[in-house]
Amino acid sequence: MMLPRLSPKTMRRVQRGLPLLVAAGLLALATTWRPAIAPISPPDRSAFPIADVERGAVLAKLGDCAVCHTAQGGTPLAGGRALATPFGTLYSNNITPDPATGIGRWSLVAFTRAMHDGVRRDGAHLYPALPYEHFTHITDADLASLYAFLMTRRPVVAEAPANRLIFPLGFRPLLAGWKMLFLHKGEIAPDPTRSAEWNRGAYLAEGLGHCAGCHSPRNLLGGEMRGRAYAGGVAEGWRAPALDAHNPSARRWTADALFTFLRTGISPDHSAAAGPMGPVVESLSNVPEEDVRALATYFASRMGNGEAATPPLQMDRADLAAREAPSGAALFAGACAACHGTGAPMAAQGRPSLSLSSDLLDDDPTNAIQAILQGIEPPVAGRGPKMPPFANSLSDKQIASILAYARLRYTDRPEWPSLEKAARSVRKGNIQP
Repeated sequence: MMLPRLSPKTMRRVQRGLPLLVAAGLLALATTWRPAIAPISPPDRSAFPIADVERGAVLAKLGDCAVCHTAQGGTPLAGGRALATPFGTLYSNNITPDPATGIGRWSLVAFTRAMHDGVRRDGAHLYPALPYEHFTHITDADLASLYAFLMTRRPVVAEAPANRLIFPLGFRPLLAGWKMLFLHKGEIAPDPTRSAEWNRGAYLAEGLGHCAGCHSPRNLLGGEMRGRAYAGGVAEGWRAPALDAHNPSARRWTADALFTFLRTGISPDHSAAAGPMGPVVESLSNVPEEDVRALATYFASRMGNGEAATPPLQMDRADLAAREAPSGAALFAGACAACHGTGAPMAAQGRPSLSLSSDLLDDDPTNAIQAILQGIEPPVAGRGPKMPPFANSLSDKQIASILAYARLRYTDRPEWPSLEKAARSVRKGNIQP
């Protein structure tokens, strides 16, 4: 095909613009390209000191590695778990030391680059479902211990399914631009005005724990809104509540209350862990107590250390709620009162009163709907009561009626609008990709 002839004036413009075009191209190439790191022979387990492996096991729990890297019913750390995002579905990688499908041929240098820079051993950019926004803050020493733990696990042959993303997001070089906007590298600088415990909690929360990954809102490109850190977010269809002064609890969280909640999954004055928070609590129940106390101290300070608490009087407007929401009252009596009604035995087991439930007090009904649909399992076996799921026994209209009644009976908050529509939307979102 013949190219059109350009006028001398146009040619001069093109020639003047060529250096800029070449520079832009080289910049784009330099930004997106990363070299591969040479593979290694899978190291023998004896190459790693026992102390490093044991420390790495604790760090893996603090980082919830197995939660994301284990498919439902699958082998721990072998990957394959579907991670739904607004941009499509990602599948977690196999991080056992299998040389073909896992990280068995990754060196410590390659592992550190993946965690700090979000780049695979072969040079391809990783999607931020791996929260390297936070892992970039982990010290090299802790990464070496975590590497020692992972490389001493049993190798599992398991290839992750192919990601299913909307076009053109399957083109990994685009992630380089995302990182330029949202990846802020560097270790967490200690605050000299705070205690060692507080600083330890900050390091764990902002780095390995990646707590803001769920508890902060995100922008349209999926980056955390750093100016609104811990203002609340979304995780797997549940609302991750604000971990600042805007937390919806009736009583402000203290460090002691947070410690109990993070360790056991229940706080009698606040809430019970549900949804994605359940596995987090299960992990934290198996780490050193001082690490959990450090996290509790850090977040209590963010939420006000129990200061400016709302009046702690437990509310029960049963007569008013029965008059205003009679259908909900009847459903509540049949499905809920045995556990949540006045004098129910569940109260003696430490279950919070519904008048203290953050789900009922929240401006958004999502978590209250999810609790009814999915139920609540004690995160730590044998600790705390459980709630069965009602997804197959209650319709969206019935769920809406129950929640309208409970909101009116146990809180002084305004009614939630369009509850049936909200229940339908939440139920639909629970369908696995």
